[in-house]
Amino acid sequence: MTKRIDLNTEQDTIDLAYYIGPILSPGAVISLFGELGSGKTFFVKALGAFLGISDEIDSPSFVLFKEYHCGRFPLYHLDLYRLKNEDELLDLGLLDMIESGITVIEWPEIAQDFLPYQSLQLRFGFEGEKRYVEITPEKKLAKFFE
Repeated sequence: MTKRIDLNTEQDTIDLAYYIGPILSPGAVISLFGELGSGKTFFVKALGAFLGISDEIDSPSFVLFKEYHCGRFPLYHLDLYRLKNEDELLDLGLLDMIESGITVIEWPEIAQDFLPYQSLQLRFGFEGEKRYVEITPEKKLAKFFE
């Protein structure tokens, strides 16, 4: 089941994060797909705000991942765009992170075969100048997106 939501304003993306936030618990994995500039990092910032993270959240493109421990749960924010192979992915210790907090992965394509599960897949996109997101939840979260 996939649900599409139009994101006409930044507030729509913030509202989405605040809707998703309460249904997450430690161990949740959110995979974010989409082109550059489609709203992935902005969504993570909004989710971090919901979790009570006061630190500045920005893209971890050059450092690959950032972790935030000042909110309700630890937030692990990964950007796998620059990884060249699966060995580099395994060196990050991704599987160790997953169980202790909420893990959000931008550009998750290289990790698909290694993730034990994904709570949500969010595919951000454009139609002209309009933005949207397509949400595919795991089975136990599907009821929240009907």
